[in-house]
Amino acid sequence: MTRRPDGIRGTTITGTGMYVPDQIVTNDDLAKLVETSDEWVVERTGIKARRKAAPEQASSDQALIACQRALEMAGVEAKDVDQIVLATTTPDRILPSCACTLQQKLGATKAAAYDMFAACTGFVFGMGLGRGLIGAGVSDTVLVVGVETLSRIVDYTDRNTCVLFGDGAGAAVLQACEPGMGIHAIDMHSDGELGEVLEVPAGISRNPASDATVAAREHFIRMQGKKLYPFAVRSMEESTRRCAELSGWAPSDLDLLVPHQANLRIIEAVRERLGLPTEKVFVNIEKYGNTSSASIPIALDECVRTGRLKPGDKLGIAAFGGGATWGAAAMTWTIPVERAMRASLITGAAKEVVA
Repeated sequence: MTRRPDGIRGTTITGTGMYVPDQIVTNDDLAKLVETSDEWVVERTGIKARRKAAPEQASSDQALIACQRALEMAGVEAKDVDQIVLATTTPDRILPSCACTLQQKLGATKAAAYDMFAACTGFVFGMGLGRGLIGAGVSDTVLVVGVETLSRIVDYTDRNTCVLFGDGAGAAVLQACEPGMGIHAIDMHSDGELGEVLEVPAGISRNPASDATVAAREHFIRMQGKKLYPFAVRSMEESTRRCAELSGWAPSDLDLLVPHQANLRIIEAVRERLGLPTEKVFVNIEKYGNTSSASIPIALDECVRTGRLKPGDKLGIAAFGGGATWGAAAMTWTIPVERAMRASLITGAAKEVVA
């Protein structure tokens, strides 16, 4: 593989995959649990349904299928993966890591595997880490995964949060490419001052599980939506602009923007501030809700397997999340449409993702 004069290799995505559980939870289903309605939820979020994992399904189970599909598209065997970076807020358990559990299930025997805790921005952070590892020559193949089983930490008595979140997994295979292709820029940020805007108050060392924390429902997601909205819009817009500029592009040069699927109002506000037409921004939130770290790779796989992305397309991705975290990436797409379509036929994933 050719290197740039400074020794840095190019990095690109060579395969994508996704998985969502079978159970569909509609807004009407939630209206039986809390005071809400389909009209109320759609108007405020754009969400019509979300997926919910079966009781026996953990995050590693969902991630396994997404990774197998991504590896198949890339033409890579699990034993050849050097690193597994798994972004999640809902690991199977605290110890061992979800990534190590996935490594064993996948048969990625030589891969170093570890979890990335950056909430909804986790996949972007994982891409940044993967690009650094490949660019420096430390690794040749990095598997970046975003997976969530948020239904386990959603409070189904809180109508402001239970309507938002869904379960699912998405993955991407990162490999070296010619300099000047693939990923051009990645932008990553955190601000701990905004930590309480989106949090789970109890469960680990600061506030260990007890009868009192369970009774107070402190093991569920809590969100301050009014504070989150302006931060989300501003951070995704600014980060996308920065990545476009570093790539030598204007935001209007993007052929497609794949934003974190948190809320349709946020996506629309970012689109308008970037001056992008509706057709240049991918949205699938109506089917899956907010799947946190899985949101972007799920959307990306839908784009790939339905022919929405073609080689040479200028792609932007952007996310924000609890922590607070935010970031974006810009890249020139390299996966041939024929390879994506062939992978879809083999796995049957194309039928699933457009259902």
